Amino acid sequence: MCIGIPLRLSAIDGIVGRAEDGAAIDLSLVPEAGPGDWVLGFLGAARRLLEPEEAAQILDALAAMAAALDGEALDSAFADLTGREPTLPPHLEAARVAGLTEA
Repeated sequence: MCIGIPLRLSAIDGIVGRAEDGAAIDLSLVPEAGPGDWVLGFLGAARRLLEPEEAAQILDALAAMAAALDGEALDSAFADLTGREPTLPPHLEAARVAGLTEA
């Protein structure tokens, strides 16, 4: 499995960006990216631009995964999900309402 990592760009030289952590990243798919922008990187290539809030959510989720692997409590993880009930996609909600229990 490949996990996308948010990276904040500090410099750009042609199609190669330099992230704040020093990583080099191919910007061929996001030529509009500039210094200070967040990108979602997969295997050394930026796939799309990220808003700072989305980058923070992804980084928080990755930190929570690392904490879970270390056996730490996750009380403060996934703050964006607190205070609301989980919802099903419309097709699954329709199946639930119809009483379907098997695929």
